[in-house]
Amino acid sequence: MQTYQLMATAASGIEALVNRELKDLGYQTKTENGRVRFTGTMADVAKTNLWLRTADRIKIIVGEFDARDFDTLYEQTKALPWEEYLPLDAEFPVAGRSSHHSQLHHVPTVQSITKKAIVERLSSVYHRRTRLSETGDKYPLEVAIDKDHVLLTLDTTGDSLFKRGYRVAKGAAPMKENMAAALVMLAHWFPDNPFVDPTCGSGTIPIEAALIGHNIAPGINRGFVFDAWSNLTPANLLDDAKDEADSLADYDIELDITGYDIDQKMVEIAQQNARAAGLSQSVTFKQLAAKDWHTDKINGVIVANPPYGERLSDQASVRELYRDMGKIYQQMPTWSKYILTADLEFETYYGAPATKKRKLYNGVLRTDLFQYWGKKQR
Repeated sequence: MQTYQLMATAASGIEALVNRELKDLGYQTKTENGRVRFTGTMADVAKTNLWLRTADRIKIIVGEFDARDFDTLYEQTKALPWEEYLPLDAEFPVAGRSSHHSQLHHVPTVQSITKKAIVERLSSVYHRRTRLSETGDKYPLEVAIDKDHVLLTLDTTGDSLFKRGYRVAKGAAPMKENMAAALVMLAHWFPDNPFVDPTCGSGTIPIEAALIGHNIAPGINRGFVFDAWSNLTPANLLDDAKDEADSLADYDIELDITGYDIDQKMVEIAQQNARAAGLSQSVTFKQLAAKDWHTDKINGVIVANPPYGERLSDQASVRELYRDMGKIYQQMPTWSKYILTADLEFETYYGAPATKKRKLYNGVLRTDLFQYWGKKQR
């Protein structure tokens, strides 16, 4: 199979986790802002789409070059071997991104010229005098320009990797699955220890912990756009990759994972999502206020994404929640606690400085992960 230049895209602050995942899968990598580069075949495209928990997409890099004017963008784009990627009937929408640090920053014009150049190239190669039909399978393209550097990519994923397929119901402002997986990974949780989410909402964090605990590939129950590309993807490639991934899962390991929420409706939604993920026996969800939770267990991990209190009307009650957490959790020295919030005064209300803080973006919102490391009891 042909080898491609590939990249896994990621939310700001998550690149290092994606890099670690790729290295654990055996790839040599290069980390950049918002992406990690690596090389591989279509078999590797299938593998990484299936296994990466914290990435957004896997893309093939078709070409890159510098361009400060539209003529250069057009000519350099047309010079790329698009026929090696796109069949005659391919549907190839072109998305665009451009920074204000580039001469070419008007995205609609950049998209239009890029599309025109690709059409010209394909028409010439396929000897077409009429308009390309674009009635076949979809090949999503993107032209991104940053500091006058053009990057042209082919998206192999389709719907973002955070869409695992199990979240059949959700509440307000749900956390994306890949962000939830990132929080679990940052917590350095081991499956033989207890795991608790005291404000679980629709259950995403505990469910992602269970997927990790069982070593279940997060993409095993969904499809990807590359699977329809008969010109690039060998027959049964994805099915074979899923069979291999399934053979690596440990469905027999017993996990101690619990999610609590004060709202019974959210508990029911979380239970529904766990059933959809096939993990209803691995995760327990219960209605309980954070201030009422206590445990005699040791060496556990708490990962929480409590309300942020962005509106002034909510701020007082949310900060009272932070105080309750502090009172309870500081009496649990063997537990590690990881709490994500946009409230930078969290430590004041929690009542103790964090061992470490890490800046993350939950969507477009800047948040901090306040980490309190426990001292394990042997």
